[in-house]
Amino acid sequence: MNRLNWFKNFSRGYGVKILALICGLVVGISGFNFPAGANSGFVGDLSRQSLTEVQVSLGNFANELKFFPNHLEFEAGKRYKLVLKNPSNQKHYFTAKDFADVSWTQKVEVGKAEIKGAIHEVELKPGGELEWVFVPIRPGNYQLYCSIPGHQEAGMTGEILIQTSAIDT
Repeated sequence: MNRLNWFKNFSRGYGVKILALICGLVVGISGFNFPAGANSGFVGDLSRQSLTEVQVSLGNFANELKFFPNHLEFEAGKRYKLVLKNPSNQKHYFTAKDFADVSWTQKVEVGKAEIKGAIHEVELKPGGELEWVFVPIRPGNYQLYCSIPGHQEAGMTGEILIQTSAIDT
């Protein structure tokens, strides 16, 4: 194809379509990668927000089958570090699948290991501790429980509330 024909094709709209496609790809690759369910109120890199730390104990030294506290509140779009500790002499699970499905997990740290990706449940052995860094996305009430047989029935349950972000109000 000579230069004259190329210019005619470009001016007929083919080139504009190609440029629009390229621009769309560049914008898509350049950082507009919000988690599923995120709304336009969340601005910037979620992983660079300051952290708000929340601590939860799975059981206690008296071996009560409870979460302390058993009611957690988070704000959508805000970054948190959830520190989970198990002071009891038996293992426990922190199971909150629906909550995890509507949250973006940056990482989970335990010991000298860092885990990336979606988290639905964590097991803490006696004396165990971990840190879960995440951003809740979708407001709502979510169930928390220990999935070890008998623990949920004995009262090891809780509620997680994600409130609407201050940006949305």
